[in-house]
Amino acid sequence: MVAESRVPQVLVASNRGPVSYAIAEDGSLTAKRGGGGLVSGLSAIGPEANAVWVCAALGEGDREAARRADGLLPREDTGGQRVRMLDIPAETFADAYNGVANSVLWFVHHMLYQTPLEPAFDASFARQWAAYEAYNTAFARALARDAEEGAVVLVQDYHLTLVPELLRSLRPDLRIGHFSHTPWAPADYYRMLPDDAAAAVLRGVLGADRAAFLTRRWAEAFAACCADVLGATVGSADGELRVTHAGRTTRVGVHGLGADADFLRERAHRPDVEERGAVLRAQVGEGRRTIVRVDRTELSKNIVRGLHAYRRLLTDHPGWRERVVHVAFAYPSRQDLAVYRDYTAEVARVAGEINDAFGTVGWTPVVLHVEDDFARSLAAYRMADVALVNPIRDGMNLVAKEVPVVSDDGCVLVLSREAGAAADLGEDAILVNPYDVAATARALADALAVPPEARAEGTKRLAAAATALPPRDWFLAQLTALREG
Repeated sequence: MVAESRVPQVLVASNRGPVSYAIAEDGSLTAKRGGGGLVSGLSAIGPEANAVWVCAALGEGDREAARRADGLLPREDTGGQRVRMLDIPAETFADAYNGVANSVLWFVHHMLYQTPLEPAFDASFARQWAAYEAYNTAFARALARDAEEGAVVLVQDYHLTLVPELLRSLRPDLRIGHFSHTPWAPADYYRMLPDDAAAAVLRGVLGADRAAFLTRRWAEAFAACCADVLGATVGSADGELRVTHAGRTTRVGVHGLGADADFLRERAHRPDVEERGAVLRAQVGEGRRTIVRVDRTELSKNIVRGLHAYRRLLTDHPGWRERVVHVAFAYPSRQDLAVYRDYTAEVARVAGEINDAFGTVGWTPVVLHVEDDFARSLAAYRMADVALVNPIRDGMNLVAKEVPVVSDDGCVLVLSREAGAAADLGEDAILVNPYDVAATARALADALAVPPEARAEGTKRLAAAATALPPRDWFLAQLTALREG
């Protein structure tokens, strides 16, 4: 009798899970489910994989839910998925998440530091790094406890770089992958980290059987850091990089996440989007062209320079005054950090300056919205003549891929060459140096001058490239590569 083969169990680890909780005044909990590539990916693998998602409690509602459920959340709250939410102490979480992940690793990989003044790693960093280690250890222990023999574990992003090595020491039988959603810093910049932390992050990721990135550029930067900091050996085979260190070899692959065309096109034509679109069209005014951007007020998104480029467009090309509106959605991000609050305020200040300098009774040059509203974002996507996506650095940037998918009449994409999306969309976008305000203004002028027929044809090509690897396929491709390698 032939033994029945079993599908290996799949576990996913990420800082943010697929559900969040709010506490009402009466103490009851309300669950809100999210979306994204991991959610659709897990739903694609089927119940036979006995999947488990391990995540952190992000706020008091999450912590209370985790305590009441002893960590394993009720399936009615999670869409049927098994979700383990870790009740990591709030102080430890804050130091790990804000102190290290978002204020150090994010800044290094996006090259955001003002180096004459920062970083300065002192006693506070030592405390925060210890919290980051504790936070990663909590994830590794939870995964080790929940994983069946020979399970496959996909660890996500810069929050959890230490998990693969920690988990391997606890459960060497597991197949472990790590995926980085951010860029990876070049070696010279990466070495700003304290030597022990720089080495620990690299060793942590190399604890995986396979590390993966959004573009070849970020994969090569990671490998270069391993060679420079750890003295690792870098080679290649079967189209993938190989990094060998301390007697182990980690495969390094690339999976460029695409947009979910079916979801976006269906969602973009619901009644609430139509309503938001009518309001936006009234704000823009009849017959005017639109330059659209949709971003969080994340420092790397480069919103302020984008506004300066638009001002330069109006200055150097006065014929566009009263004929174009910059629809700018800048949704506040990480407002618990002072530098992000200051940046959000600067976005509003510069937008106000432009309106004061150029606005007329019937024309508001910048329509700025700061309240997060997905339906309104989709409405803006549909009406965009030009999409401005000019990040300083970005692992991918899905906005650049989403706008062409739902555009009604075609749009021209003005895209930073430092966005990962440039590798997929560069042939049909206007690429810009994100630091060059004058060049970005010229690119906006060129984009506005593209005839409607050419704009529509270019948008078709952009949409095809943008949807080549939708979230479900992106997730399953990683899973397959990890299982078969």
